Amino acid sequence: MRTEPITDASGRPIPVARTWHWGRWLAAVVALAVAGRLAYLMVANPNLEWGKVAEYLFHERILSGVWVTIEISVLATALGLVLGVLVAIMRLAHNPVLSGLASFYIWFFRGTPVLVQLIFWYNLAFLFPELVLKIPFTMIGVKWDTNQVMTGFTSAMLGLGLNLAAYFAETVRAGIQAVDQGQTEAAYALGMTPAKRMRVIVLPQALRIIIPPTGNEFISMLKTTSLVYVVAGHDLMTNASQIYKANNLIMELLIVASLWYMLMTAVATFLQGRLERRFGSEAVRLVRGGGLAARILPKAAA
Repeated sequence: MRTEPITDASGRPIPVARTWHWGRWLAAVVALAVAGRLAYLMVANPNLEWGKVAEYLFHERILSGVWVTIEISVLATALGLVLGVLVAIMRLAHNPVLSGLASFYIWFFRGTPVLVQLIFWYNLAFLFPELVLKIPFTMIGVKWDTNQVMTGFTSAMLGLGLNLAAYFAETVRAGIQAVDQGQTEAAYALGMTPAKRMRVIVLPQALRIIIPPTGNEFISMLKTTSLVYVVAGHDLMTNASQIYKANNLIMELLIVASLWYMLMTAVATFLQGRLERRFGSEAVRLVRGGGLAARILPKAAA
């Protein structure tokens, strides 16, 4: 922000002495020295083979793991978002059974570690050797071998998606409750059913609050997929661990995996920023313009 220069009675500028913050400079020098020393210890470490890092950075199995990581992240996030919206609506329902079941779902999946959930789904065959889908009270249906269905990829997608839904449901609930109650009352006054009110009035406005934080959920999902190695999901961390178990290049392969995770996170962060700018400005415009209901309700009344 530009400021006007200070002048004396005759209009001549008065020189202002600059304040030197020696503490800031000293802190900056110390921080740079520590960071430089740590970087030097890593780069010049004789026990770290940087040539191997470059060799495996674009290795076929590493690139395959990166693609599987992206697939699991996208599918698990999509599953979590859809299920999270459903659980949030159930959580806000006036039906005590639906609200209670949604609260239990959120409590259960937020209260158990993701690692435990992944292992549980991967070993589901111990409880149900076969998955059966049939018409009740008949013998008509199909069945699958659970071990063939619950592969590392499937169990990872299911475990991560169900866990994300519990957290995303609370985000959706907060977004729905942030919509002005007056618009809900106006919708009821016009005779809208609860389903139509939620679909036409509440959700379009709540999504402008809900959508930007989904970027954080996706970024977190990218990193959480590293836990999939316990169920051999063929993701980035799984493939990297299998390689370093064979050649004992543990630190080199961990650096390779970290570089790819940081790259994916950087791309997701960039897209999240674009998303926040898009929906953030739209939200401000709607608030200043009277909101979505102000445009829809007069038409419905007419």
